[in-house]
Order: sequence, then C-alpha cells, then structure tokens
Amino acid sequence: MEQIAGIKILELSNGFERNVRVAIVKNSELCFLTAIDRGMDIVNAEYRDVPLSWISPTGIVAPSFYEPEGLGWLRGFPGGLMTTCGLTYMGAPAFDQEESLGLHGRISYSPANLLHADAYWDGENYKIILEGEIRESKVFEPNIVLRRRISTTLGEKRIAVRDVVTNRGWKTQPLMILYHINIGFPVLDKGARFLSTTSCFTPRDQEAKEGAEDFASIHEPRSGYREKVYFHEMLVDNEGNAYAAIVNDRLLGGLGVYVKYSKRELPRFIQWKMLGEGTYVMGMEPANSLVMGRDKERAWGTLQYIGPQETKEFHIEIGILAGYEIVEFEEKIRRITGSKKPEIVGSVEEFIKTSK
Repeated sequence: MEQIAGIKILELSNGFERNVRVAIVKNSELCFLTAIDRGMDIVNAEYRDVPLSWISPTGIVAPSFYEPEGLGWLRGFPGGLMTTCGLTYMGAPAFDQEESLGLHGRISYSPANLLHADAYWDGENYKIILEGEIRESKVFEPNIVLRRRISTTLGEKRIAVRDVVTNRGWKTQPLMILYHINIGFPVLDKGARFLSTTSCFTPRDQEAKEGAEDFASIHEPRSGYREKVYFHEMLVDNEGNAYAAIVNDRLLGGLGVYVKYSKRELPRFIQWKMLGEGTYVMGMEPANSLVMGRDKERAWGTLQYIGPQETKEFHIEIGILAGYEIVEFEEKIRRITGSKKPEIVGSVEEFIKTSK
C-alpha cells in the first residue's frame, strides 16, 4: 500500500527549518506536507505533481525563531495550503486591555504533541490519519488546547481538518481563529477565477476599494501591486456550509482548489488578494472574526469567547476540482446564490451591522 498511499514522519535538518518534524502524506495523486512543529499546518501540497499552494520566501521556519511583536509573524509565515491563526488573538497588531498583541497570534509557531499517525483499512476505505495537540498557555492563564485531526481517504481528492479547541483553564478567554488557505501558481494565473457563495462584501481599506468590482478576477503578476483584502458575507447550502474556490480552466483540462466550511462555526470569510511580482497569491480564509484586531472586535461587540472547560469544534474541507467537477461546483454555487451578483457594502462598520 505504501506504493500509492501512506504517511512518513521526517525531521528537517538544514537552515531555519532545522529540527522541524514534518509528516509527508501520499494519497495516490494527492500529496501534502504537514509541519508537525508548526501548529500541524499544511504547507506544500500537490495534485498530479502540480503545486497547489503558495510558498513564501521564508519557507518553513522553526518555532524558536518566532517574533511575536508587531509584524514579526511574517518573518516565518510559510504560506502553504493552510496556516492557522489564533487562538486568543489574530489579525492586525493591536493593544487590547493593556496587552500588546502582534500579528495573527502564536498557534502556528507552536510545536504539536503528535498523538497518532497511521494508514489503515476501514472496511473498503483506506484512511490516512494524523492527529496531535497544540497548546497556547502561560502561567496565570490562558490554557487552551487545540486537538487537530487531519484525514484523507484513498481515491478521494480532499483533506478534512477537524479542530477541537478546549479551554482547560478556569477563566473565560477570547477565542479568535482563522484558516489562512493560500493558493499560488500555476492554479493561480491570468484568467483563473475566484468562485464563492458571496451575497455581499466590503473592502477592508481604500486600497481594496480601488477595483473592488473586480474582486473575483485574476490577472498576471504586476509590479508595485499592493494587497487587497475583502470581507465576505457568505450564503450556505441546506446543511449550513459555505463554499469558495479558485479554478483554472486551462490547467490540466481544468483544475481548482475549493474550501468548504460550516458558517455556524466560522461566520466570517476573508479574501486576501496579492497579485504582485514575487508575492503572487490569493487567500481564502474562513474565520470566526475579521482581521482588524482584537480591540476592534471587542469594540464592535463581536469578539467570541470560550468559557472554562468549554469545547468548540471547527471543520474545514479542502479539495481538488478537476475537469467537469468545476462545472458541477459552479452549479452548486448558482443554486445557493440564485445567480445574484454580490453587492458591495460601503464600509466595514456597515458590513458589521448588516452581516449575519
């Protein structure tokens, strides 16, 4: 079976990535690398040898190089198929309740306690499972544990992520979590398309307002391009799931990457559009808050919390669309949205008031 599917645990040994444990998962034509000592995030991913995710110039950086202040988080942001942001704070640097908070939190720089790594037959299905725990804690609180289960099944072109977050402390804590899903070349290319169950959206700032009507279009890398961020209100199917994808109709007869998630668990969706030379990426980011900073969420009254001994679950599915599956996905989007064009909301504050 290891000829076509399985899991290998390795340790990287050179440069900034030295001593980082990784799991390489092979599921026939779908392969991906999970950085065990970087929050069990998924970095490299390929389908039929085609790269799916954007990899930043930093690559995988060992957690000992973490810089929590300001924008220091970016010095070790590998991009990758999925980077987790949180848990007690994420988004823009902020000063909240006499605490200085850096960009996007600590969890993606935290090593995991690997609990389970296996590939086995379950009836007619051959399953590959990776499971571990990552902790955000300090003396005098917080003490929050994320138990992550990454799974895939032979013959399927999808990865399921189940996160169980538990407050093992004795004080209520803020809970902010975002799944930074980053798609790069060659899936992201001139003429590729962004699809989603968006009902309305708002630009984060003045930069994003310029050309906001083209939020879904993708062009070639451009010199001097500055990132654009959009906040989306998503419609859902009968099971409460929202959908987004980036598809390239000219690649391998049609190839795309989609994300499916529960809006009840993750009520926010952020689109990161960075189509510059050297940094050419689009992020699809389900979250339970926006990325303006914890102080803003508190002021808006939208900050989420997790009580003592309370547990909350989050489920993400990342999958491949190939060939006619793109057409089927588009039909699903149309059924959910009724083919209505997304409306632009004038300001973030208005978006906060009108979004559900």
